[in-house]
Amino acid sequence: MRQDFTIGIDCGSTTTKAVVFSGTGEILGLGRRRVPQHMDEPKHVERDMHEAWQAVVEAVRDALETSGVDPRAIAGVGVTAHGDGLFVLDRSSKPLGRGIMSLDSRATELHEEWKQAGRLEKIVPIAGQRPYPYSANTLLAWMKRHEPERYGAIGTVFFAKDWIRLCLTGEIATDLTEASTSFTDLYMQDYNDSILDVLDIREIRNALPQIRLSCDRGGAITREAAVATGLLEGTPVSVGLHDVTAAAVGLGYTQPGDLSITAGTFSINEIFRSRPVIGDGWSCRAGYRRGLWNCMAISPASSSNLEWLARLLLPEEKEAAQILMREVEARLDRSRAERPVPLYHPFLFGSPYEAPASASLFGVQSWHDRADLFQAMIEGTIFNHREHVETLRLTGAVRRLGVSGGGSGQPSIAQMFADILNMPVEISGVREAGALGAALTASVAVGLHDSLEDAVAAQDIPMTVYQPEPVRTRVYEGIYQRYVALTQAMKPFWSGLYEGAAERSAQGTTDQMPVSNFLVAAEKTQEIRP
Repeated sequence: MRQDFTIGIDCGSTTTKAVVFSGTGEILGLGRRRVPQHMDEPKHVERDMHEAWQAVVEAVRDALETSGVDPRAIAGVGVTAHGDGLFVLDRSSKPLGRGIMSLDSRATELHEEWKQAGRLEKIVPIAGQRPYPYSANTLLAWMKRHEPERYGAIGTVFFAKDWIRLCLTGEIATDLTEASTSFTDLYMQDYNDSILDVLDIREIRNALPQIRLSCDRGGAITREAAVATGLLEGTPVSVGLHDVTAAAVGLGYTQPGDLSITAGTFSINEIFRSRPVIGDGWSCRAGYRRGLWNCMAISPASSSNLEWLARLLLPEEKEAAQILMREVEARLDRSRAERPVPLYHPFLFGSPYEAPASASLFGVQSWHDRADLFQAMIEGTIFNHREHVETLRLTGAVRRLGVSGGGSGQPSIAQMFADILNMPVEISGVREAGALGAALTASVAVGLHDSLEDAVAAQDIPMTVYQPEPVRTRVYEGIYQRYVALTQAMKPFWSGLYEGAAERSAQGTTDQMPVSNFLVAAEKTQEIRP
């Protein structure tokens, strides 16, 4: 029986997808399930690990059914999932509480302590990056301080993707792209105990799983997983990839100088390099193979803003974001200067800045409607991507730039990316790029291709290139400069908006920033009013 079909499983922050692909990347079947995020306490964003596995089970069954492909024809399975955060098992390989997601902010105060003590800077020369508040190493240190019994019971430290693969195969491991988010040496691309020493979590060393390469075999479908999913027992499963790397690979980006943008829950901006490059504004992590590095500039400030506004404006509509996107598209053929829209800071869930930040709309007038607000949010999220892209250009030359997510498949939105970034933008015809990237690791693991580069080259991936239009580029350049100036003006206000307000109110005092800061910020705001 012909065996060149693969399945890619992509467990995102809100949705799990399973996709059956042909040998050339054509989607033959798709299953999709929403997975709840649990936010029982302030700053906590968690995922029930059993619910995540059940979503995979149902999505895979749907994908197989809609594809009509015999499970015996599936050559291999690849997995990717939302990265960073922390998933831990006890010493019996059972979930030790819920998984902690990268949207979680419980460790922010600890992270600030590390910053003040200089620990973050000590990590940079070793790991090529500063830990984030949502990094696995930071969350482990938080757990050691606040949940010592749970911390002491940890038998395995790994990530969302690794949990799903464990459920599929019964094998514990991680891959280089995941391990490098928190625990590996920048140059050797292997575990470095010095990182654990600096962060005072050395006792967790034996709980770190074996690091394997993404295209290695990571086990095979067990009898139990076969019964649950409908896959054939013994079907090989690759080790898989961190989701942002999977998305780049699925778009056809595998070479040094390839820069890809994913406008998803996070603003993901990444470029492959043939050497490690350290600097402010990005993390230098491992690529999908040794000898390749991935410089990433990220923030939780992209299309999640659009989903939030869509739910707020059209709470009864299942396709709220698509409805608003169509309303915006109907206006984008006219000149941007004909109908001024507000300017938006997309910091609902976080920002690229170390200082606390909040989302803001500037220049709102009574005649603005919901389409204006939605357009402002689209532009604001692309401005945030641009800030990251300009930072990544400091790492070296850009060979090509591709964008996925955030409505970029719509020609008018793709053109907006090109105009705001002032660079040619490639839009791939591939849907479900993350799932395809995962599936391609499986195709290499089972020998259908010799390397991930060969697997990508074998795909029939149509690309549409959008060139920046000079008139619109000039208009957006002026708006972007106001966006940046307003960001600087707002920084003195952010930290005093909410922090400690309740306590000071109870004491009969006002919640205010130093007067001098307010005056300076106000003067700047008056100068740059949009």
